[in-house]
Amino acid sequence: MMEYFDLNDGNRIPKLGFGTYKLNGSAGCFAIQNALKLGYRLLDSAVNYENEGAVGAAIRRSGIPRDDIFVTSKLPGRDHEYQKAVDQIQESLFSAGLDYFDLYLIHWPNPKEDKYVQAWQALVDAQKWGLIKSIGVSNFEPEHIEKIYQATNIMPAINQVELHPYWSSNTIRQFDDAHQIITEAWSPLQRGGEAFNEPFINQLAQKYRKSPAQVILRWETQINVVPIPKASSIKHQLSNLDIFDFKLTPEEVEKITALDQIGSRRFDPHEHEEF
Repeated sequence: MMEYFDLNDGNRIPKLGFGTYKLNGSAGCFAIQNALKLGYRLLDSAVNYENEGAVGAAIRRSGIPRDDIFVTSKLPGRDHEYQKAVDQIQESLFSAGLDYFDLYLIHWPNPKEDKYVQAWQALVDAQKWGLIKSIGVSNFEPEHIEKIYQATNIMPAINQVELHPYWSSNTIRQFDDAHQIITEAWSPLQRGGEAFNEPFINQLAQKYRKSPAQVILRWETQINVVPIPKASSIKHQLSNLDIFDFKLTPEEVEKITALDQIGSRRFDPHEHEEF
């Protein structure tokens, strides 16, 4: 059974999601449909993934009631101006064939362009219009969140950031926790999988009779983070979902969190811009 976190706006989000990056076309739709049938209820997409249509088709073909599925998409940097953002939110819904998104995020702050406050106002308004149930951000640092809050008096429900055993995003998580913002993890298993060879993670995998990936995903849920791993194969989809029948001790959670390595973060949101 899926477990949930409560959001600061009264909604709730599954504790584990399914990433859809690079799941495109018929093959992508089939993989997403399989994930839904296996029990995933959170789908994470984005305009820049160019697969909102595949996500929507998978939802319709799954036979699962729409209200049981939590669907996320993200606004690209090229559409941060207010009217462009409003138009793109509507286009995202048309592309997916949906009446609303459960969550819509600003994909990157692009602070050099400095238009993300306009984008945030568009999300705030779209939520009022019923196009989006929950609104949030992705790759935002605390100062970016403080700026949009000062402009609108609305805090994000979600902040999706890079997070894995070698980059636990500790400063951001502390800020998010203090402001009742749920942190989501992209790349939760770290691209390249170096953490799978970490001795302590392998010790825990043997102890709990789980895979290193399952240990990592469970660690993330226990630090109040929503991981969104991607998996094309049914085997890996099932494995990633099977993490709620064991629990790490507080000491084990702390020890994984302490594995942080300087330089293991792929992108700095102060510098990286994505359009």
